[in-house]
Amino acid sequence: QVRLEESGGGLVQAGGSLNLSCSAHAKSFDNYAMGWFRQAPGKEREAVSIISLSGQNTWYTGAVLGRFTISRDMVKNTIYLQMTNLKTDDTATYYCAAGNSGGYYGPAQHKYQHWGQGTQVTVSS
Repeated sequence: QVRLEESGGGLVQAGGSLNLSCSAHAKSFDNYAMGWFRQAPGKEREAVSIISLSGQNTWYTGAVLGRFTISRDMVKNTIYLQMTNLKTDDTATYYCAAGNSGGYYGPAQHKYQHWGQGTQVTVSS
């Protein structure tokens, strides 16, 4: 079983930064691609950034490319999302997810079997 715990959300002004963390309680953390997804009010959940099993490969949605950075610490079983130059459109609940789907590390949500409870990010203008 895998349990994911997000932290680091909060309220920030546009242009500011936040760092999200997701601690994974899992027997074999390196068997899982990890990712961040978000859901804004009235919108569908979307993929934000994904990192591969080894941490060597990453994927970003175009809206955050150049502003967000995903990373993973294999010792601490934790992934991070550094968010800079935040915009009001980044306001959403951010979810951490883990997927064990044959090495897949893309944005397809059905490839991720385990989800955290979410952490709120609010960007004010």
